[in-house]
Amino acid sequence: MYFLLKPILFQFDPEKVHYFVTRNLKRFNRFPGGAALSRAIWDVNNPQLEREVFGLKFKNPVGLAAGFDKNAELMGEMANIGFGFVEIGTVTPLPQPGNPQPRMFRLPADGALINRMGFNNFGVDVAAERIASFRKNAKGAQKSLIIGGNIGKNKVTPNEDAVSDYIKCFDRLFDVVDYFVVNVSSPNTPGLRELQEKEPLMNLLNTLQQRNSKNGISRPILLKIAPDLTDSQLDDIVEIVQQTGIAGLIATNTTISRENLNSPASLKDEMGGLSGTPLTKRSTEVISYIHKKSNGSFPIIGVGGIHSADDAIEKLNAGASLVQLYTGFIYEGPGLIGSINKRLLNENLQN
Repeated sequence: MYFLLKPILFQFDPEKVHYFVTRNLKRFNRFPGGAALSRAIWDVNNPQLEREVFGLKFKNPVGLAAGFDKNAELMGEMANIGFGFVEIGTVTPLPQPGNPQPRMFRLPADGALINRMGFNNFGVDVAAERIASFRKNAKGAQKSLIIGGNIGKNKVTPNEDAVSDYIKCFDRLFDVVDYFVVNVSSPNTPGLRELQEKEPLMNLLNTLQQRNSKNGISRPILLKIAPDLTDSQLDDIVEIVQQTGIAGLIATNTTISRENLNSPASLKDEMGGLSGTPLTKRSTEVISYIHKKSNGSFPIIGVGGIHSADDAIEKLNAGASLVQLYTGFIYEGPGLIGSINKRLLNENLQN
C-alpha cells in the first residue's frame, strides 16, 4: 500500500505531506478497530525482541528518531505500527516557528532528505502536557511505551545562557519521559554545534547530572552527536561521557557534508542537515569508533541512513544497542520496522 501511495506523496512539499500523512494516521487510529488493525498489519510482538538498555526495558530495539514527532502528537500511532520506543522533540522552553519555509527537501536520487527546520515546536509545556495525558489514558502495551525527550535551546538564547534552556526543558519533562537526549548537534540553530566543544559540553552535562534526581528517581541522559566530528573530537566525546557519567550516546545527527551526491545542485546545495542513505556509512563508522574507543563501556543508539534490515544489523554489529529511524521510515514506509524486527528474530533462531 505504501509503495503505491509514495510516488503520489513525493509529488508534493515534504513538510505538507508529513502533516497530511500524520493527520490521517491519527484519524485511522481513532476509527473503531483502527489501532488494532495497525498492530495486526505492522507490529511484530515477540518477547525475544526485548532489550534492556540503560536500565529501561524496550519492547524491541527499533525506535522513532527525534524530529518526526516534534510536539508529542503521535506516540500511540507510532507504537501501533511497531516502534519499540519513540523520541519526541526537539523541544525548546518557548514555542518557536523555526526557519522560513520551504525548509525540507527530498533528494530521491540519493535516498536522502535535507532539512533546516530550526527546532520548530510548540514549546516544552505543550509536549509535557501531551505526554502526561498519553500516559494517563494509555491502555495495554502502550502503558509501557518508552518515550524519550530530546531537548534543545531556543534560537534567540545566546550560547552563554544555553544551559538555562536545557534545565527548563529537563525539569519540565522529568516526570513524563523515560530518558533524555541533549541535542547540541543540529546544524540548523546558529551556533548550536559550538556547544559540542569540550568545556561547554562538560558544563552542560554536569549541570544536568547534578539535577538528575527527584524522589530517588533519575533519568538516563544521552548526548546526540554530529557525524562531522573528527577522531580527536570523538575521543573527547568518549572522555566526556565517562567523566560526566551520562548514560550514553546517540550517533548520529544529520551531516553538513555534501560529498558524492547524485542529486542536482539545485537540491544538494540547499542549506541544512543531510540525512538518509548518504549518511549510512559515516554514522556506522562513528558508532564503531566510539564503541571500540570506549571498550563498550556505555550504550549507543545508532541512527543515520537505515533503509533496510541489513543497515540496522550493521549498526547493531558495530556496537549500537538500539537503532532509530527517520528518513528510511519516510522512504521505505512502516514495513521497514517489521522487516528489521523479523530479521532479528530469524537471527535469534539461527543462533
